[in-house]
Amino acid sequence: MIPWERLDTAEVPGGGQLKLSRRGTEYSIMVGTIELMNSRLSGSEEALATLTQERIADRDEAHVLIGGLGMGFTLRAALAVAGPKVRLTVSELVPAIVTWARGPMADLFDGCLDDPRVSISQGDIGELIAAKKEAFDAILLDVDNGPEGLTRRENDRLYDTKGLARTYAALRPGGVLAVWSSGPDSSFTTRLQRTGFAVEEVKVRARQKKRGARHVIWLATRP
Repeated sequence: MIPWERLDTAEVPGGGQLKLSRRGTEYSIMVGTIELMNSRLSGSEEALATLTQERIADRDEAHVLIGGLGMGFTLRAALAVAGPKVRLTVSELVPAIVTWARGPMADLFDGCLDDPRVSISQGDIGELIAAKKEAFDAILLDVDNGPEGLTRRENDRLYDTKGLARTYAALRPGGVLAVWSSGPDSSFTTRLQRTGFAVEEVKVRARQKKRGARHVIWLATRP
């Protein structure tokens, strides 16, 4: 078997370290001993974009905020289904992720960062959301392995009651918050509902083919 090759490491602002590795054509990003993402498992990240787009399909000039660049699966899927006037802002906290996207992982991204509909916002997505009022038609969060801070503790505020209220305010009426998770969390569903969202919880396969682990996507609509 081909051994893993460590390509780079990157510090996460506020603590923690990301590790990028490659084995043949397969890529992996880990935080500590936990794998955040793997290039072989893209099905649910792509579903995060396509399920959201289905719910805002009538908005020709939608503004979509994607939290976490990752390996670009969500962004590429969003570009594939979005119209020519849709704007996609990607908020990425770790500068090295963007560097990796244009460097060792460039084959995965296939030039999508150069699409004129895409802009990169470098920094904390929580601060970006808090600064906006009714600015986005959809907000997609894939910055942790679920609705709790994993890459850094400060991310907890994205998923608590105050954080969800800020996200609610940043969405336009009828806008959608979509959150990716490796597993279910009933308490998060309850917090979404108490914030005022109409909530759907969808289970999707980690792989594009109908096998492997199931992940969870919350689709929370602001009425």
